[in-house]
Amino acid sequence: MKDRMKPNREAVGEAIRKAKTIAVCSHINPDGDTLGSATAMRLILMHMGKEVQLFCDDKIPDMLSFLPGVDTFKVPDGAEGPFDLLLAVDISDMARMGRCRQLIGKAGMTAQIDHHPTNPQYMDINSVDGEAPANCVLIREQMEELGVPLTRDIAICLYTGLSTDTGNFSFSATNAETFSIMSELMEHQLPLSELSRILFREKSMPQVRLLGRALNNIRYACDGRIAVMKLTEQDFRDCGALSEHADTLINYGLETAGTEMALLGREAGDGTIKFSLRAKSPQRIDDVAQSMGGGGHPQASGITLEGTLDETVERVLQAMIKKLNGNDEK
Repeated sequence: MKDRMKPNREAVGEAIRKAKTIAVCSHINPDGDTLGSATAMRLILMHMGKEVQLFCDDKIPDMLSFLPGVDTFKVPDGAEGPFDLLLAVDISDMARMGRCRQLIGKAGMTAQIDHHPTNPQYMDINSVDGEAPANCVLIREQMEELGVPLTRDIAICLYTGLSTDTGNFSFSATNAETFSIMSELMEHQLPLSELSRILFREKSMPQVRLLGRALNNIRYACDGRIAVMKLTEQDFRDCGALSEHADTLINYGLETAGTEMALLGREAGDGTIKFSLRAKSPQRIDDVAQSMGGGGHPQASGITLEGTLDETVERVLQAMIKKLNGNDEK
């Protein structure tokens, strides 16, 4: 496979080979890519004879319960460790580690494998490639560097990350390498039809109800170029929904013809407002997110702000309008 930027696979590989005990961390509000990356790494490291523990500071979404080994995730409680190596996967910055940050002081070495272009390179060893369409692409490449063979279970993990972070292979970052990896996965009895149904077609009743709330209050700004959605804590309670049920709702904001950007603001229950931002290429939204303390990818980013839902939605919307107007003047 071709090298794109400068992912430091060799240094990560050396650290893994030297380590006996390894903690693998996923980001808060976990999605298919971070969980697919972590569960794949667990299987890879176990094949190498390592002692592995998975950590995440949030509930694992029910829809991803099929991932091999996902039931072994633990929330850090202060009693774990020490570890020879801490490996963060698909975690764009330190804040996204949540309580997993406390594990850093318990590790002899820290490393990360990530694909966010906004990553500030916060570990001892940083293998970051901001052009990779999914973090599981980098896990596949690291696996090759380690000389571990592909198995059906690893294929399930890698497919989960690869498909979810490319919007079921529809986002602009999807490239020829994406499908080259998919070809490999299919050769290892990947249950594509079953997993695709779970990940992209099957929705729980609370999620459907929450989608109805989000679409019922959708509005458009900037002559229809920006779709705006918001959800309150009451919306979640009324629908019997959890935070995980809102993860993909933002994508519906881009489905109206003529929209170029979308935002979803939702009350998180801890006094903060969490934002999901999306853009259609060639528009990009990561710089808007960064300017407000967030980050992510050019067409998919996130922000967490303090304030009321209405006030913060308006603040983010105005930044997006300014971005669109600035692009028009170029």
